[in-house]
Amino acid sequence: MNPITYFAPADVDSAARLAGSGATLIAGGTNLIDLMKERVALPSALADINRLPCADITPTSGGGLMLGALATNADTAYHRLVGERYPLLRAAILAGASPQIRNMASNGGNLLQRTRCHYFYDTGTPCSKRDPGSHCSALLGLTRQHAILGASARCIAVHPSDMCVALAALDAVVHVQSGKGKRRIDFAHFHRLPGDTPHIDTVLEAGEVITHIELPPGERFAAHSAYVKVRDRSSYAFALVSCGAALEFGKNGAIKAARIALGSVAARPWRLREAEQVLEGEQPSAALFGAAADVLLGGAMGHGANDFKIPLARRTVVRALDYASAGTVDNAHAADGQADTREAP
Repeated sequence: MNPITYFAPADVDSAARLAGSGATLIAGGTNLIDLMKERVALPSALADINRLPCADITPTSGGGLMLGALATNADTAYHRLVGERYPLLRAAILAGASPQIRNMASNGGNLLQRTRCHYFYDTGTPCSKRDPGSHCSALLGLTRQHAILGASARCIAVHPSDMCVALAALDAVVHVQSGKGKRRIDFAHFHRLPGDTPHIDTVLEAGEVITHIELPPGERFAAHSAYVKVRDRSSYAFALVSCGAALEFGKNGAIKAARIALGSVAARPWRLREAEQVLEGEQPSAALFGAAADVLLGGAMGHGANDFKIPLARRTVVRALDYASAGTVDNAHAADGQADTREAP
């Protein structure tokens, strides 16, 4: 039996004080409850933050959108402005989990979910993400779901979020608040690669509470975006590889701007500006998309059972860019793809 003290703060300052004193924040609980059931997380105090005023979704004066950290994934995906301006985000959210979970899961919680590595959840095996200073059991075990980019000798787990892939591609900004004040964190810097400290997933400091996620103006990518998720079954499964792609075209048909992010290949969504620059100023083609994928996957390394993820990731990038080039696709068309074994240029 693990006794737990329960708090229900009514404002962000109170929640931040509780978090700073060691309480674990809980909103939808769709990941935390799993961790508690498996005894991976054993909090002595829970702070229920559902009373905080952070569930709004509102346009910004600059033409962007502010997503409340406590807005549910479902409310976010089906919000009119998200559908009109950020269809990539809508598609990514709807590719994840199940309708029941999306109705509970919060936007802020999605950013903070822990890896789904089976060794992390198995407290009978060593895991340096769960037990700092230990070793990575996956390196000598089952690696099929694991990282091909950004891994270290300490950890080869991947971040499981679909939503975060779209947020990375869309240049989102995370707003946080603590007793020290407020700060903005560029999404590209929010999640950490494992290095020698894989137990530290993000750059959040003690006592910081996520309040909102800001999206910059997104209309220029609304007409040409796609989220492709390759998984073992067509629903309620984590990705083997996923890709969010968004393109803006000039009047001459050339690609004016590009955004590409890969999911389930590293401890954070994987995006390289150099890969996007390969596309910009060029006419779309399968060969061009393949060249961008090669740059994005530069340095990729498998670990035996997940070697297949490297060519699979390349094909997934090419397919996502092909879909986006043709026009924004509905989630039902591209987000639930089975593994594609066809060769791509």
